[in-house]
Amino acid sequence: MVAGKTDKIKKRPRFTLDDLELSLISLPTFIWYIAFCYLPMFGIIIAFKYYKPKPGAGFLQSLFVHSKWVGFENVEYLFKSVQARIMFTNTLGYNIVFIILGVLIPVTLAILMSQLYSKKLAKICQTSMFLPHFLSWVVVSYFIYAFLSTDKGLVNSISAKLGIGEGYTHNWYLDQGAWRYLLVFAQVWKTMGYNMVVYMASLSGIDGTLYEAALIDGASKWQQVKYVTIPLLRPMISIMFILAIGNIFRSDFGLFYQATRNSGAIADVTTTIDVYVFKYLAERGSNINISSAAALVQSVFGFITILAANLIVKKIDPEAGLF
Repeated sequence: MVAGKTDKIKKRPRFTLDDLELSLISLPTFIWYIAFCYLPMFGIIIAFKYYKPKPGAGFLQSLFVHSKWVGFENVEYLFKSVQARIMFTNTLGYNIVFIILGVLIPVTLAILMSQLYSKKLAKICQTSMFLPHFLSWVVVSYFIYAFLSTDKGLVNSISAKLGIGEGYTHNWYLDQGAWRYLLVFAQVWKTMGYNMVVYMASLSGIDGTLYEAALIDGASKWQQVKYVTIPLLRPMISIMFILAIGNIFRSDFGLFYQATRNSGAIADVTTTIDVYVFKYLAERGSNINISSAAALVQSVFGFITILAANLIVKKIDPEAGLF
């Protein structure tokens, strides 16, 4: 009996020095999530109230005493607004295209980069494609304007020199059809480098003996990619896909507002949920009810879609799910 108790005491987990070090390392991240992810959840209450700040009263007093409950009226207003169909269609439509291209292009580039014999050239290419990730959309918007400006834009200048119309000055910021493609191009250009690096990190973990065995069996480069690389990349592709699905009801405000310079003429192709909320707040002042309702809708729908995507992926491949 004594020996049995001793074994149980030895097996009992103890808080070691290594645990303390890991806890201290993770503490800043824990504090960040509490401050910026969990405490702001308190603001969900505003989605169910007609928040009206009262002069001389604090935020909590204005929220609980001077603001009446309205139930789901703010959410209903969001869905029944004049631009509801446009903003939901744009948000979902663009994100579906971004998700598809955000998998195909980075995976293809990662595989191509891994096949380069010159490591120096590979580093140069990786850095060049990764650089746009660090640029803000404000900076990118000036690059785009330098190309598309009516009078001094590079595109119009080249068109005029090539003789495509005398004094050709096409106003690109009035062309809705062109911006449908320009927005997709800008998003892919800015994000493909980061996603490519993620997939290249997974490629570096593939055992090289698998390729040697495939080469001995007479497999070509394409067959090695098809039967070795892609199957081993599938778990990472699944995780990135699930995470992207979770943000399908969100949009990059900088892309749709800053890059287009808030051109009202192309509002039908740039109005997403986030852009609509910003414009609503800019026009209506301090009315934050719709903003809170939109954040609630995005969070709830994102939670549902990420669970559904994970369930579908695990049905197809039980080992490829996120959780």
